[in-house]
Amino acid sequence: MERQLLTPRPDWQARVEVLGFYFHTPEGKTYWDESACYTFTHEQIEVLENASNKLHRMCLKAVDYVISENLFAQFHIPTSFIPLIKSSWQRETPSIYGRFDLSWNGDAGSSPKMLEYNADTPTSLLEASVIQWYWLKECFPEGDQFNTIHERLIYWWKQIKVWLKNEGLHFSALDNNTEDYTNLTYLQDCAQQAGIKTNYIAVEDIGWNGTEFTNLQEEKIAALFKLYPWEWIMHEDFGQHILKADTVWIEPPWKMILSNKAILPILWKLFPDHPNLLECYLGESRGMSDYIRKPILSREGANVTLVEKGAVQAETGGEYGEEGFVFQKLHKLPEFDGNYPVIGSWIIGGKASGIGIRESASPITDNLSRFVPHRIIPLVGT
Repeated sequence: MERQLLTPRPDWQARVEVLGFYFHTPEGKTYWDESACYTFTHEQIEVLENASNKLHRMCLKAVDYVISENLFAQFHIPTSFIPLIKSSWQRETPSIYGRFDLSWNGDAGSSPKMLEYNADTPTSLLEASVIQWYWLKECFPEGDQFNTIHERLIYWWKQIKVWLKNEGLHFSALDNNTEDYTNLTYLQDCAQQAGIKTNYIAVEDIGWNGTEFTNLQEEKIAALFKLYPWEWIMHEDFGQHILKADTVWIEPPWKMILSNKAILPILWKLFPDHPNLLECYLGESRGMSDYIRKPILSREGANVTLVEKGAVQAETGGEYGEEGFVFQKLHKLPEFDGNYPVIGSWIIGGKASGIGIRESASPITDNLSRFVPHRIIPLVGT
């Protein structure tokens, strides 16, 4: 794994905008950054793919363990939502996607480490799927990339179409969030290509007629893909109606468990010393002097504290942490000339399907991180 400096395409803004990507420079700050790319060998990609598939399987076992042992209190999940979670798990309500955040420098003697699993509302999907693929084909026409995200999304939506019994699917996000809306419309477009009848409705416009959720035309919402966190829904008046309706939710209610960082200590308990996991505990450091403290519910790297040799080395602000924290053994991100990359490994329909890389000038990845494309290079002499 190497970081290669490049010259951006002179008209790159226009090229990404024609693909529907408009938040490339939010508030004048670089987000899409093609002044560099990360390179991998095919062998390194195979390591990432295998690790991601193993981690996903372990995560599903962890969900089953949490449900069977009734450990919902550790996740601060309201009691009223427990039957909904259990029902969606027993019915195997399908999941579309998730994104592992992994730390790895590509060395043969090391293993990718799972930092967390963005299992409910992961973003950076369009740039990982479409934008970096078109960048690759224009800048390295003969190049390759670990990226079957688009094809896999369409394939998996086709499987879900049968599960939905052809009733159609509404897509919903907050109207005033450009990034979420862009990711949502991309997913909606993939569903349409799979033959699913879709409608868009803003979260704010979802109605309730006393027995079922409705759209602006007062039609029943039989199934809804929501790019809106379950932990927000659970604590709103809107959320209490979910317990009464027969709406199919994607991502499904059982993702409340996987999207919560309290799953990390569960994974460590079930699979201690696994090479792709980091030691982690709920609510305490257990004597670790080097660790990361994270809220069990948070977004964009907020309220994270990095402790090394018992002293705080870096921390981020925010409004999270009320529900508690996990303490995860410190595993420093690799550094490339002052840049710290996190590998986002996408799981689509239960299968590793591609990666996207975000990098920061800080060892804590936050909402100022940049998206940097990647490519696969052959080994020298092959």
